[in-house]
Amino acid sequence: MERKFFVGGNWKMNGSKASIDGILKTLAEGDLNSSTEVVVAPPSIYLDYVRASVKPGVGVSAQNCYKVAKGAFTGEISPAMIKDIGCEWVILGHSERRNIFKETDELIGEKVAHALSEGLKVIACIGELLSEREAGKTTEVVSRQIKAIADNVSDWSKVVIAYEPVWAIGTGVTATPQQAQEVHHQLRGWLKENVSAAIASSTRIIYGGSVNAKNCQELAKEGDVDGFLVGGASLKPEFVQIVNARL
Repeated sequence: MERKFFVGGNWKMNGSKASIDGILKTLAEGDLNSSTEVVVAPPSIYLDYVRASVKPGVGVSAQNCYKVAKGAFTGEISPAMIKDIGCEWVILGHSERRNIFKETDELIGEKVAHALSEGLKVIACIGELLSEREAGKTTEVVSRQIKAIADNVSDWSKVVIAYEPVWAIGTGVTATPQQAQEVHHQLRGWLKENVSAAIASSTRIIYGGSVNAKNCQELAKEGDVDGFLVGGASLKPEFVQIVNARL
């Protein structure tokens, strides 16, 4: 089946109202490919601001959320809060959450389960460290990570898998189209074997890791690359070119 191309912009801990206004203006004026689903993920403090002002048709995602609806969890936000301000997506399991904030596979799985149960759509991230790739453990690592997610998915139509090799995030080093395709193909094979052929065929697997206007078109040609999760370039005008990588 045809999988709709998906491009997410993860703004991470960047932005002010002034700079966000500039990004939203670029999106508003950009001729975005209508065949691409576009979602932006501002810092949580700006979610409401972006949701109220972003170009119609562009989704808004939180960058993280917790595994329960409410309670004494200082600094956290819940799926219910994200939905309450009109946002429909959340990024979970990003490598920075895993490696800086030490989130475990188990916790990420619990977050995925709760977010889906509350009606959010999830961009679920997986990816190996450089040391793991060099040790030949890429398949082992991403299989373990996707299993922890898959065990908690109640509705695959609301899940996008983002493969983000940690060695390519923010480093300027990008996986070659062949490297990305190889892992994406393996992930789709894992879904076919462990979930179902139909889910493997329909689930979008996107690539993240130093995607920019120069490399996006070559990456987008690969059969199992269904889009991108973009970091730094999503703060720049070139994000429009990345959205249109398959034009």
